[in-house]
Amino acid sequence: MAYRGSVRPFVNFNAKQDAEVLRRAMKGIGTDEDVVFMLLSARSNDQRQQIKAEFKKAYGKDLVSALKSELGGLFEHLIVALMTPPSSYDASQLHKALKGAGTEDDVLIEILASRTGKQVKDIIKVYKKEFNGKLEKDICGDTSGHYQKLLVILLQELYAAGEGKFGTDEEKFITILGNRSAEHLRKVFDAYKELSGSDIEDSIEGETTGNLENLLLAVVKCARSVPQFFAEGLYKSMRRAGTDDDTLMRIMVSRSEVDMLDIRASFKRTYGASLYNTIQEDTTGDYQKALLYLCGGND
Repeated sequence: MAYRGSVRPFVNFNAKQDAEVLRRAMKGIGTDEDVVFMLLSARSNDQRQQIKAEFKKAYGKDLVSALKSELGGLFEHLIVALMTPPSSYDASQLHKALKGAGTEDDVLIEILASRTGKQVKDIIKVYKKEFNGKLEKDICGDTSGHYQKLLVILLQELYAAGEGKFGTDEEKFITILGNRSAEHLRKVFDAYKELSGSDIEDSIEGETTGNLENLLLAVVKCARSVPQFFAEGLYKSMRRAGTDDDTLMRIMVSRSEVDMLDIRASFKRTYGASLYNTIQEDTTGDYQKALLYLCGGND
């Protein structure tokens, strides 16, 4: 498999040197933000963790705390996100979505519908370690009904046999979609279209509402194409009154080493504009520059 991330490991990597460069960028009056984001966005997450360890060793300080005290606003949030290991980042996003006032369902839906089985297992582990709680239990405490049921299936990766009698269409959808093999699901969608004459998306929209509808659609979209799912998420985060920076940042950070090149291609194909230009029009300052670095180029 060709590498499809926009951020790749830096070839002549030297963690000690990088720690020194960052220390210099933060020393004295004001911080050299350009140095901070150019360096960090040109390193893989794994390399950033090594820089963090070197920084601690050399200066006795936590790099993330040091960055936080020097930076501010959206730029700070973005840099802190880049410094967080992926499963830890996902776990903290889920924790925030569950523990705030009201549940941020779009975050639960985005993460649980799009992550692989292995990623979900890691998230559950890290969630337990960092927040001293069970992710499944916290999700169940905050959600209900068929929506809750499908979230739990996505957490457990149950391979539904699809046998037996279905009470409702909702249950039928949940049983079908609980099977996480994308290849299998795409075949199911084709068969569904042949049998019913309509796309499964249309049936879901007709039969379900609210969070359950959104989650079912997300699972279907991710089975069809994960990059397309994220291209849509990015478009929605920017192309409405006011930018949804939380979503924009979460997708740009979490996909930068996974499939950003494919997301860019999907974005351009679907919306006729490049992701790069869209980010440029929608954001400003160091925050904008760092996002454009993560985007990795114009199409």
